[in-house]
Amino acid sequence: MAALSWRIVFSPLSFWLVIAAVGIFLLTPLRQALRFGIDLVGGTYITLEVQTEKAVESELASMMESMEARLQRMGKVLPTKKMIEDGEIILIFSSVQQAQDAMRVIVSDNKDLLSQSNGQEVRFSFTSNKESRIKDEAVTRNIQILKTRFDKLSDILIARQGERNIIVELPDVDDPQRAKEMIGRAAELDFRLVERQSGSKEDLLYELDGYVPHDKEILEYVDSQRGRSSYCLVPKYARVTGKMLQDARPMMGGQTGVEPVVAFDFNDEGAERFYNLTSSNIGRPLAIVLDGEIIQVATIQTGIRDTGTITGMQSPETAKTLSKLLKSGSFTAPVTFEEERQIGPSLGQESIEKGLFSCLIGLVILFFFSLFYYKVAGLFAFLALLFNLILVLMGLAWFKATLTLPGIAGMILTVGMAIDASILIFERIKEELKEGIGMRKAVNAGFSSALRVILDANVTTFIVGIVLYQFGTGPIQGFAVTMMLGIIATLIASLFFLRSLFNFFLDNFGVRSLKI
Repeated sequence: MAALSWRIVFSPLSFWLVIAAVGIFLLTPLRQALRFGIDLVGGTYITLEVQTEKAVESELASMMESMEARLQRMGKVLPTKKMIEDGEIILIFSSVQQAQDAMRVIVSDNKDLLSQSNGQEVRFSFTSNKESRIKDEAVTRNIQILKTRFDKLSDILIARQGERNIIVELPDVDDPQRAKEMIGRAAELDFRLVERQSGSKEDLLYELDGYVPHDKEILEYVDSQRGRSSYCLVPKYARVTGKMLQDARPMMGGQTGVEPVVAFDFNDEGAERFYNLTSSNIGRPLAIVLDGEIIQVATIQTGIRDTGTITGMQSPETAKTLSKLLKSGSFTAPVTFEEERQIGPSLGQESIEKGLFSCLIGLVILFFFSLFYYKVAGLFAFLALLFNLILVLMGLAWFKATLTLPGIAGMILTVGMAIDASILIFERIKEELKEGIGMRKAVNAGFSSALRVILDANVTTFIVGIVLYQFGTGPIQGFAVTMMLGIIATLIASLFFLRSLFNFFLDNFGVRSLKI
């Protein structure tokens, strides 16, 4: 008995038994090890609509700044007024000749622009193809930003729906309200000079004779530290924006050194623009605007090139969230919540119970069929099947993949594929035994002969799984993941674990013949 125990310890089978034991230990409790999709545990289903017209307007604003910079480089007269209305850039000059010269310079540099002149006024708009590309890229870019914001929540599905909609699934999220706030936050950061400031909007309008220039706007600033608010006249279009940020991180700083702040770094273009803005406006107030709201106003003390901080954070968590939003980037176009549905966990619980019940029924049927048809070898095949399922669950937990209802269907498909591999091996062994070959040689020959067939069948199916994962979304990807993990587990269980079982049985129990 002692000798048998030592042979178990030092046999190849012991390695696989340890793997199985570790897998069972790590998957207990199972709910903490695996991620479940919204169809299993419930959650929130959200449909977002991307305001693609805003993306076109933002691109027009950027183009307008580029036009002005190009005119300045070419030594041309700058427009006296500039604005964006109804999807068009409108530049107004002092004379017709200045307008004509500016139009020739700008149009010659950009083939995606349509131009129209009317005296001292020049209008520019994008071609229909350019506008369509901007709208399409806005949706794609917003999806990428959302995926970056939720990088640690890999079970969240974010996918495109139609031309301008995005669907977001939040399964079993601890704080769905906070997740929704991050989803709906555009995180558009920019830096604008404060041209006028007053304690009330009415006073500021009185100073402006009741007229706000087209390229200016009035924004409210709430100073939480001093407990008062004011209104600021700032440019509508900023030269330095959050798109030029290279990094953002939460830290402690401010006047006391222990206040939560967000430190940021500009890229090369942003550093140059920020330095030009600050160095030429020393002593003037600068507003930091986030999503159309002023979050900080500071007086420029010196020229700043590539780094800065945002103060006024309410808590370290607020600073952490803001830095994550800024680092992931701002939306190319804002989004609105078009639909929000709560999916109760009762449906998911029912799906889990029925899925597990179907797996159990399938396993029981396979167990009795294997014993009836292949005797002891059938028991080995069933043990290999259980080992296969353990490997699949370990793979899902290891890769933090999301198990969905289609994923459970993929696991059930894996059960059939795994038993099919065992049948191929057993039938080859039976053919070898009919030729009068000894049990040991028949087993070796059976595994060797079936190897190529098993590999061919599983590799081709694995390629299909890769295609499904690459081009599918949501449930289709869940099915593909479990299927691919199942194929890998099938190869390990059939070609290594099952063979180790046979060899151990033949080596340690003196078996010379085996009914298959």
